[in-house]
Amino acid sequence: MLTRTFFSYLLFLSITGSVFSQQKGWQITTTDSQNYTGVVAANGRIGILPSSKIFEIDKIILNNVYDKASPLGVSQILLGMNFGNFDFFINGEQLNNANISDWKQTLQMKEARFTTSFTYKNIAEITYSIYALRNVPYAGYIDFEIKASEDIDLKVIGKIQTPQEYKSPLNTFRILKDAETTMPILQTVAKSRLDRHTVATSGTFIWHTINSTRENQRPKLTHTKVSEYDNQLSFEKKVPKGENYSFAWTASQCTTQDFNDPQNESERFVIFNLLTPKDDLLGQHKQLWESLWQGDIIIEGDLQSQLDIRLALYHLYAFSRGDSDLSIAPMGLSSQGYNGHIFWDTELWMYPPLLVLNQDIGRSLVNYRSDRLEAAKKKALNFGYKGAMFPWESDDTGEEATPPWALTGTFEHHITADVGIAFWNYYRVTKDKNWLKKRGYPILKEVADYWVSRSTLNKDGSYSIKNVVGANEFASNIDDNAFTNGSAITCLQYATMAAEELGMNADVNWNHVSSKIKIHKFDDGTTKEHSTYDGDIIKQADVNLLSYPLNIINDKETVLKDLKYYEPKLAKEGPAMAQSVFAVIYARLGDAENAFRLFKRSYEPNKRPPFGALAEAATSNNPYFATGAGGMLQTVIFGFAGLHITEDGIIQKNPILPKQWKKLIITGVGLEKKTYKVE
Repeated sequence: MLTRTFFSYLLFLSITGSVFSQQKGWQITTTDSQNYTGVVAANGRIGILPSSKIFEIDKIILNNVYDKASPLGVSQILLGMNFGNFDFFINGEQLNNANISDWKQTLQMKEARFTTSFTYKNIAEITYSIYALRNVPYAGYIDFEIKASEDIDLKVIGKIQTPQEYKSPLNTFRILKDAETTMPILQTVAKSRLDRHTVATSGTFIWHTINSTRENQRPKLTHTKVSEYDNQLSFEKKVPKGENYSFAWTASQCTTQDFNDPQNESERFVIFNLLTPKDDLLGQHKQLWESLWQGDIIIEGDLQSQLDIRLALYHLYAFSRGDSDLSIAPMGLSSQGYNGHIFWDTELWMYPPLLVLNQDIGRSLVNYRSDRLEAAKKKALNFGYKGAMFPWESDDTGEEATPPWALTGTFEHHITADVGIAFWNYYRVTKDKNWLKKRGYPILKEVADYWVSRSTLNKDGSYSIKNVVGANEFASNIDDNAFTNGSAITCLQYATMAAEELGMNADVNWNHVSSKIKIHKFDDGTTKEHSTYDGDIIKQADVNLLSYPLNIINDKETVLKDLKYYEPKLAKEGPAMAQSVFAVIYARLGDAENAFRLFKRSYEPNKRPPFGALAEAATSNNPYFATGAGGMLQTVIFGFAGLHITEDGIIQKNPILPKQWKKLIITGVGLEKKTYKVE
């Protein structure tokens, strides 16, 4: 047993030049700053992406805050003001990666803490940890500690740096006072690139040991406006040999998307953090993450799989909030990829694992669509249809945000069924009739009406859905796409069930049309991707989605036939989710070997060092791809663990354990927070 554990540990230690360490599968550590893709600290409102360079943040992303990318472009999520960059001087020399040693970074997933540490010339050890505060979601917090081995003269400069695309920055430094407390606040307020939003960022240094009777211990703070786009606050301090010197920096960023007065509100958040005891402030953050981790996936016997799975789940939790009614973009809060728009990626890929493990977040994701129902109804009307027609790419408005040159925005209509299916699944898991009546059924009714109006009656009495782009986006303007038709069938059935659940009369057209929508077949019974499909390479799984998650094709012979036909046709440059679909289906068929093979293939080629951030495809470099994380988690939850979302809630059927794992445990499942084990 000792030998096996030792060699498993050695295998885990080395990957693409990085050194990983683990603390019960919660911690990823690297000492390689060269081949570097960072992982984000986020709280569902802001994303803070660290850098390999000391005292630098790569970028800050603001959730659901958009302006036009250009005067003739579409909306794009805002790149926030960067409040996480610092200049550090010891004895007059500025610290950088070239004059330090023992550089190390650690992502502690359990507490959502990102820590950098290093040594400067054997005279100081410096550690700092970045938090995107879960309890104060518009704020970040950076905790510093310096261990002095010699007497040192320390100078620290904190910055608010405004991207050049912003307009008319106003930079200030004010010392606010009440009867007993002084509150120094650095602030920048500016307009987003095309004036849609006012953005305000406030920041300050914190010495948590200082109170109203000891304020004279705070070092003198000096304000410097380097430029309109670089607002700085600094202090100097002599740190004697042997002393551990601690301080923090906190900053908050608010916009007119969420606040009428973002300037003053950003100050209030900073003041709250400034005057809240550190243990309380960070303790609340950690408690909220502990609550999130009630929904967890535990792998015994395969440490690397454990870390990969936890990293995926960490990102889905970090990119979402149960109190926000917001959704998740494909790259979450790690970048401006895909302009930060919302796609089917949420409903089909990220939402199912979150629905199983955290219904509060699941409710936010579907409520995001409910809040934009009126825009979807207008879109349907504008294109000559009834009901509601959801956009392929959605922003804060709920209108279509896809660039016009991309045919997906005009023709990839299965998104409307994907939304409806997600709504019914929320009800299946929660049985919340009040929500179903208020939010669920109004959506299901409108999307069902859309699919009736979108379907075309054929001479033989069947129905076709014509001129679409399916999940396989390589095939455009085709008829009777398998997944589009299958998702429409499913959505129409769910609308009928929802009406019956509420004691209402379902439109008879829903069942009539759903029972007659065409699914084309080859002569040997293999499902045809669309009416004229002739074996072309495909971008991602399409037909196979009829087996999972739709369960329209469920006889083993056809399921296997479709698997074997379409897997070889997947393009190398396609996204990772296709492999996940195949993996779930193989697991449900009892084939653990093929399921595990495809599970690993769904994400391992996409991992980027040193932390294992996922790119969209093996050939791309655009992490973090939250959609791929959702796919790999579905393999574990709905494949290996055998969980199914049914009319009776979440049930387990025929779980299967890969030989590489000793045990699989899923905790916090459903409203009852059940635990499922596979041994």
